[in-house]
Amino acid sequence: MSIQKTSQTFLEPGGLAVSHLETLLADALSTGGDFADLYFQSSRLESWVLENQQVKSGNHSIDRGVGVRINQGEKTGFAYTDQLNLQGIGAAVNTARSIARSQNTHAGVNLRSEKAAELYTPVDVLSGVDNQAIIDLLNQMDAQARQQDHRVQKVICSLVSSQEEIMVAASDGILAADIRPMVKLSIQVICADDKGRMEMGFAGGGGRILLTDVFQPGYADAYVQQAIHGALINLQAKPAPAGEMPVVLAGGWPGVLLHEAVGHGLEGDFNRKGTSAFSGKVGQQVTSKACTIIDSGVMPHRRGSLNIDDEGTPSQENVLIENGILKGYMQDKLNARLMGVPTTGNGRRESFAHLPMPRMTNTYMLGGEYDPQEIIESVDKGIYAVNFSGGQVDITNGKFVFSASEAYLIEGGKVTHPVKGATLIGDGPAAMQRVSMVGNDLAFDQGLGVCGKDGQSIPVGIGQPSLKIDRLTVGGTQV
Repeated sequence: MSIQKTSQTFLEPGGLAVSHLETLLADALSTGGDFADLYFQSSRLESWVLENQQVKSGNHSIDRGVGVRINQGEKTGFAYTDQLNLQGIGAAVNTARSIARSQNTHAGVNLRSEKAAELYTPVDVLSGVDNQAIIDLLNQMDAQARQQDHRVQKVICSLVSSQEEIMVAASDGILAADIRPMVKLSIQVICADDKGRMEMGFAGGGGRILLTDVFQPGYADAYVQQAIHGALINLQAKPAPAGEMPVVLAGGWPGVLLHEAVGHGLEGDFNRKGTSAFSGKVGQQVTSKACTIIDSGVMPHRRGSLNIDDEGTPSQENVLIENGILKGYMQDKLNARLMGVPTTGNGRRESFAHLPMPRMTNTYMLGGEYDPQEIIESVDKGIYAVNFSGGQVDITNGKFVFSASEAYLIEGGKVTHPVKGATLIGDGPAAMQRVSMVGNDLAFDQGLGVCGKDGQSIPVGIGQPSLKIDRLTVGGTQV
């Protein structure tokens, strides 16, 4: 189905056939090279932003093109074009081919169609809902927020939807295609108390679903309530304590710490180059035995899921760390070939104008045996982090800094008052070695994750259960 549909999008309008793709790939390797591929992409995106019930922006864009990549050893030749015809792609092939100069000959390419999984619908996500209905929905969210609490001063609502088609033809014979929907609904509120103090709350979600799904009764209500809750909690917050103490992370979005501090360090390119804190440690214990970490691209409708990755490899579930033991890394085709291991379906790129690299899909930690309340009761004094607003990590040593947007003080085994300004500081491997309790409440983010690497942004999923890190440095304003 996907191959037939994407052929109508990419091949037929330019008078192309599969035989032309085989010729282009053979030509790409005619002066040497180990591997070549063509990555076709067509993206349609629509976004709406309303601020205080006024349309702040409305955007509709279409982008279409093909990227040509040739690998020879560690070298890569790359070019792209928006001309989907034999002449345009041929010119891109000639440009990319400039890196390959050897006497090696390559046999002809015979493409075979690969059947992909169906983790999400191929139906056009942008159909079935008119612009006025979208504006009405966002206005309703604004009105609902103001009705719920008189302290709401400002509301910004947005809805972004996109439909992406891709097709990959590669010299290893792969011919695969995918049709990828994406929807994201979000709300930001600013609340003020009677002393003029202002705080912001944000919530949202989505995934590889249809645009019509966000219009289902109650879908948007939860986000409105979460955004207001976040703002009002911070209006009550006291300064966060500083020092080394136990930290309990809630399930779901706090898995962003796991994603950044551990996940990136398990991507194949960093480990091939020996620049990751996890390099050369396959088979060794790198975290607490309580930790089993998985990257899965095969979770239906999840934001980070893919029927195929951006190199045509079927997505799969990869166990990265099992009971604390490092099992392997996430791989694309280039790094897998150079490291002598199988690819794992983690070759991803932002668009046809970018090179693929090993990236995460949906990365999460398996649940454990503890009730979340039992974890909190084990802490005499510490921090309970429920949400994060941002952070950064150094891949070479795993050192991270994360800012909590919603956090509470734990005193005598009970969650007491909210705190503001809590920053978690540490390094991923050490922090994961100090995980002593893992909850039975595995949860995933609601569908907002965006991952950046080398200037490329892609959608990802994040998840974890509640967990306790015995010691972690908390940067706060109260000593």
